[in-house]
Amino acid sequence: MWTNVQFTGTLPAGATQRWFTFGWPAAWHVVWYMQPTTVRNGSPSIDWDVAVERADANNCTYWITVTNLAPVPTAFEGRYAVLN
Repeated sequence: MWTNVQFTGTLPAGATQRWFTFGWPAAWHVVWYMQPTTVRNGSPSIDWDVAVERADANNCTYWITVTNLAPVPTAFEGRYAVLN
C-alpha cells in the first residue's frame, strides 16, 4: 500500500466543486479521501463523493465532488491510497 496527495483545493463557505483525475490503472484498488488543512474545531469541515469512469480497457478516471460544510473558506488535500 502507498499514499500520496493528488491535488489541493480551497472552497468558499458552503460551496461544492468537482475535480477529476485520470489515467489510473483499472487493476488498482484506489481509495480517495479529503483532509482539511484549515483548522476548525467543533464540527466536520468537508464531505466528498467519488464516482468512477472506465475510460478504456486499462484505465479509470475518478470524479471527486467536495462540499465545504463550514461557514468559512476551507482548504484541503485530495489524498489517495493504492491498496494493491
